[in-house]
Amino acid sequence: MTIAQRLFVPVAGPFLPQRLTRLIIGLLIFGVGTGLMVQSDLGLSPWDVLHQGLSKNFGLTVGRWTIIVSFIVLILWLPIRERYGLGTLANAILIGLSVDATIAVVAIPDTIGPRAMLMVVGIISVGFASGLYIGAALGPGPRDGLMTGLARRGPSIRITRFGIEAFVLAIGWFLGGTVGLGTVLFAVFIGPLVQFFLQRLSFEKVKVQ
Repeated sequence: MTIAQRLFVPVAGPFLPQRLTRLIIGLLIFGVGTGLMVQSDLGLSPWDVLHQGLSKNFGLTVGRWTIIVSFIVLILWLPIRERYGLGTLANAILIGLSVDATIAVVAIPDTIGPRAMLMVVGIISVGFASGLYIGAALGPGPRDGLMTGLARRGPSIRITRFGIEAFVLAIGWFLGGTVGLGTVLFAVFIGPLVQFFLQRLSFEKVKVQ
């Protein structure tokens, strides 16, 4: 097996045009959902608490930090021998761009009702978008790949995910990222939402070696 084959999952398999379309749409919607949660100012997912905290302390936008952190995480894939996919690289770039575009267009509401609506729509959008891009089977996102790669070498996925997200949440909170009701609701509902949408949006019989 060549170095390229060891590092990259080939873009192949049935329904490729449809899967590519779903991948791109899913990643863009994911960024929109994240941007809506940022503008709700009611709490973010653990990784986005980190991105926002970095933005507040070191400049650059939340979306740009999303991209930067994604590529740092991808470097961490090398020792655990995770394979990059087209979806992995697209995830690292498109979500951050979409986050910044959404923040630029959507203002933070003055009252709690509209802010709560942004939070709820944001969480649902992220769940729906995850079903689209994961179901496309074109490579995991940087953070998902880190979690599954580490889990294969020790603790269960549940414990690994909890440990990673608790770590980045603590750093993000220390840096001033927004932790609140949205953080709690995201933690509670994102798993069931992703499962619900993935069961309905994934392509069957897609296997890429």
